Amino acid sequence: MKLEILLKTATIKIVNELYSAEVNSDSVQFQKTKKEFEGDITLVVFPFVKMARKSPEQTGEEIGAKLKSEVDIIDSFNVIKGFLNLKINTSYWVQQLNEVHETENYGCTFANNNSETMMIEYSSPNTNKPLHLGHIRNNLLGYSISEIQKANGWNIVKTNIVNDRGIHICKSMLAWQKWGNGETPESSGMKGDHLVGKYYVEFDKRYKAEIKELMEQGMTEDEAKKEAPLIKEAQEMLLKWEQNDFEIRNLWETMNGWVYAGFDKTYKKLGVDFDKIYYESNTYTEGKEKVEEGVLKGVFYQRDDGSIWADLTADGLDEKLLMRSDGTSVYMTQDIGTAKIRYEEYPIKKMVYVVGNEQNYHFQVLSILLDKLGFEWGKDLVHFSYGMVELPEGKMKSREGTVVDADDLIEEMFNTARETSRELGKLDGVSEEEAENIARMVGLGALKYFILKVDPKKNMTFNPKESIDFNGNTGPFIQYTHARIKSVLRKADEQGLSYSSLKNTNIPISEKEQYLIQLITEFPVIVKQAGDEFSPAVIANYIYDISKEYNQFYHDFTILREENEDIKTLRLIISDSIANVIKSGMKLLGIDVPERM
Repeated sequence: MKLEILLKTATIKIVNELYSAEVNSDSVQFQKTKKEFEGDITLVVFPFVKMARKSPEQTGEEIGAKLKSEVDIIDSFNVIKGFLNLKINTSYWVQQLNEVHETENYGCTFANNNSETMMIEYSSPNTNKPLHLGHIRNNLLGYSISEIQKANGWNIVKTNIVNDRGIHICKSMLAWQKWGNGETPESSGMKGDHLVGKYYVEFDKRYKAEIKELMEQGMTEDEAKKEAPLIKEAQEMLLKWEQNDFEIRNLWETMNGWVYAGFDKTYKKLGVDFDKIYYESNTYTEGKEKVEEGVLKGVFYQRDDGSIWADLTADGLDEKLLMRSDGTSVYMTQDIGTAKIRYEEYPIKKMVYVVGNEQNYHFQVLSILLDKLGFEWGKDLVHFSYGMVELPEGKMKSREGTVVDADDLIEEMFNTARETSRELGKLDGVSEEEAENIARMVGLGALKYFILKVDPKKNMTFNPKESIDFNGNTGPFIQYTHARIKSVLRKADEQGLSYSSLKNTNIPISEKEQYLIQLITEFPVIVKQAGDEFSPAVIANYIYDISKEYNQFYHDFTILREENEDIKTLRLIISDSIANVIKSGMKLLGIDVPERM
């Protein structure tokens, strides 16, 4: 923030002059003045009390008086205990507003040829079921974090690792083979991922019936789970797959092809994309090679049954399976192979995995294993761990077919947005095509904003009805605010009003106008904070605050009917700047804003 840099430089000089003391830049701390006190920015005086050998109040008064005399943008000051509150003159804020208004891509610093590369992995679906509500949170977080880090100057590679092999995939394949009767997406009219998911649920239903029957014959539950014919057949199918059995591989490619076509439609609806997609079926062999190499180097060890393990007890953890006794790999093996390939293909400075918090242990282990294998970047990987998302009705289970399907939820959001917008008259006077576009924009905006406004680390409940509300901290409220501002600006254009910049910066402005300008100037700081914290919620809640404040301003002040031309221009520039900030901020969340509503 330019104001803070200016005042920090002046404070260091003044403290040196007053107390003959060298001041560390980090000890000069500014913060926003609390609302109950008069001022715009506050200097914390306590670090200078020992140097001054005076009370905090006396020290603050001395520094304040000197700052006021030497820094011409300071109008007045007051000291409350150890806090020096500085009031900045209005002409400074008007100059700042002009500067913001003239700056292209204000608040964002995009990559150049010297920018470092950050790879962000998100989505990571299995090809045995369609995407669900949990995947929605993952995709929205991954995409938004990518956009935020782009705006912080990183060269971003958005990546997806598709878990396209393993026992769970074989379960769907086996069920289709046994009971599918040649059903295809075309013959059934179902999306491919939904069709394959149907057979995953079918497998689980019949497998449970077999377990129950074996338990009635005297087996324990654990024994029955291992001895059930269906699970043995699925395990046999996985072995055949790993041995490149032609028939099994052919079926696998066909069914995965159905799923990919389905996923692509969902990603498009959701508005997320990827720069590079990796497939576990291509990367796990690299992982197996690295694991076997680890055994030769003494990093890992092999048990009598042929399985390979890592002993992490010295690292405060337990022993970790890396390869089963039958030679098949586990998720960890695949992640090692994928990491190796990625670092060979891209000059990655930072690798970020967007994966739920139930995998915290997995990524703790992955980091240690990569380091043990000699990859320098192992210790520096970032696991962006986020909380679970549920509906008010409770938890979801893929195997039992009780998940909240992503496609169904997105469609429900579109329909609810359409109905709500019509009821409130938001679509009056627009064409049918434009009304449909707005409804889709609002429905998707409601879904994305409701999920992204929550601290990513927290578990959350997604409530579709709450999210569509046009009042309160919601996407539609912010979208409507943007449309409202655009309506004002269209009328200004129709009247031939110019609001590119304000020549007279010495005009009286209200506290509300000054506060709005201050909020606007905070946008670059917010973008940086969101990048540092990997938190779209920081952007979301800032955009809500500025939208809420603008709506109050809109109700309390005249804009187009203001008689003083300079003040009218100021208010139009404030309106336009806030519209730009809303649009930029929402774009970082992956949300579009309508021009009219």
